[in-house]
Amino acid sequence: MRRLLAALILAGLALIGGAGALRAQDDTPPMSPAKPAAGSATPAKLLFGAVKEPASDLAPRAIGFYSRGCLAGGEALPINGPTWQAMRLSRNRNWGHPDLVVFLEQLAARAPKVGWPGLLVGDMAQPRGGPMASGHASHQIGLDADIWLTPMPKREYTAKEREDVSATMIVRPDRLDVDAKVWTPAHVAIIRAAAQDERVERVLVNAAIKKALCRDAKGDRAWLQKVRPYWGHDYHMHVRISCPASSPDCRPQDAVVPGDGCDKLDWWFSEGVLHPKPPKVPPKPAPPVTLAQLPPACAAVLKAP
Repeated sequence: MRRLLAALILAGLALIGGAGALRAQDDTPPMSPAKPAAGSATPAKLLFGAVKEPASDLAPRAIGFYSRGCLAGGEALPINGPTWQAMRLSRNRNWGHPDLVVFLEQLAARAPKVGWPGLLVGDMAQPRGGPMASGHASHQIGLDADIWLTPMPKREYTAKEREDVSATMIVRPDRLDVDAKVWTPAHVAIIRAAAQDERVERVLVNAAIKKALCRDAKGDRAWLQKVRPYWGHDYHMHVRISCPASSPDCRPQDAVVPGDGCDKLDWWFSEGVLHPKPPKVPPKPAPPVTLAQLPPACAAVLKAP
């Protein structure tokens, strides 16, 4: 049983990048693959990663599931707004379904009203969505966005700073709670603002952040139901919006379980989860997803002008 638990934990860490993956995600440049041929065995992440523009001639549609799909008619979040800045521009991942772009702009406008200066927006999706060469298993259909838990500065970051500045580490070194030196009521307020939006399906955070939210949230706590603990997410909240009504090929997630989830956190802080022992025989990595394994409409998205 212990070996099975360790294998499952390692598989989960591999899927989302592990507890330290957000550092790599924030600080490591993405791969820059040459444009490959769309052969049957070519990993889809190389095909979609090589396309630099959206399928703008197609109507906006989120196609497939969050971790297995693509995006038609993608729109870029402007790199600067009154209360937001897009980060890591070299990745070309500031794209999303127009509904996601509108959500981010509206959340950014609300942020100062709850005590948060503005949003630093990390990865959204590639121009046509699809699997990414590094960093994420999801973010494929233009409905996911990483919002740093670092307040936007009063000045505009330079292009170099957007590549080099690191997001603030929120989780304590022992991983049992948040770092009291950086955690503030404003963190609670901006996560609450995101989760209370009716368009939001999930908000993923580190279990230590969920623990702090459960402790510090006042008044109405219904929004905590959407805030789910997951590996990584030490530096940002991963916000996922629901399938748009105009995207019939978009597959929604199962509904969140009833309750605020605050009574179901113990497992995340158990020794086997915090410090998993590697199995004697490491699990083999799953083969990369090919275009044929994505929804059929993704081939047309990839070939579109």
